[in-house]
Amino acid sequence: MQKRTIFLLLLVCFGLLSLSGENITGNQKIKSFSKAKKFLHSVIYSETIDRLTFYCGCSYDSKKNVDQSSCGYVPGKDKKRAKRVEWEHIVPAAVLGESSKEWKYGSPDCVDRIGRHFKGRKCASKMNRAFQLMQADMYNLVPAIGEINSVRSDFSYGEIPGEKREFGKCDFEIENGIAEPADSIKGDIARIYMYMNSAYPGLGIINEKNRAMFEKWNLSDPPDEKECRKGLEIEKIQGNQNSVLKKACETVKSETLAIIK
Repeated sequence: MQKRTIFLLLLVCFGLLSLSGENITGNQKIKSFSKAKKFLHSVIYSETIDRLTFYCGCSYDSKKNVDQSSCGYVPGKDKKRAKRVEWEHIVPAAVLGESSKEWKYGSPDCVDRIGRHFKGRKCASKMNRAFQLMQADMYNLVPAIGEINSVRSDFSYGEIPGEKREFGKCDFEIENGIAEPADSIKGDIARIYMYMNSAYPGLGIINEKNRAMFEKWNLSDPPDEKECRKGLEIEKIQGNQNSVLKKACETVKSETLAIIK
């Protein structure tokens, strides 16, 4: 038992060291998840990008109220969360933080008001700077209907046979711990995964199980003008470049110019 504990601690320490090295090219400026959400809602998805939910394409207002009729969304069991927009991590927060010691074991400083120690995401958000920066990386955040955010949980993306519709016209399926989005946003998701994997090495965000799928999605669904514009606006605020998206946008632009000529 003691040997296993020591081994786990070594793994955690190795993971933390991998996040503190010079290869980190991700967010180094915004460590507040709340601040990242405010920038996205008040600036990027207000002045630059239309307010549409990511998975279902529903419009929503400045108070984050979803217009379900705009996209044919039919709520499931969670009708309350189906009415509002939440900010969804494409690469789940658990993937980003579960290897940190604060997530696994807690911290002496993670104590609630009545003296109980806590761990998990709440403790990592409070005490681990590497996780704070990853959690607040705006390239990895999208507006989603709260109910969809809930049912997706931290499931992996994949492809599911058939086109079962549980939420009206929303093209989003969940089955056996796998989430499948619409074809029109599969490339967006692939490029976010590729960026996060490059920006925060050592976490296994892309692995042998999902690499080929994301490469296929990236090619089959190239970025549109909205995705490219969003990337540029995030770069202005967050300070770091999403080189994966930038390269894809430049390729699309070059191919479009070639066709025009």
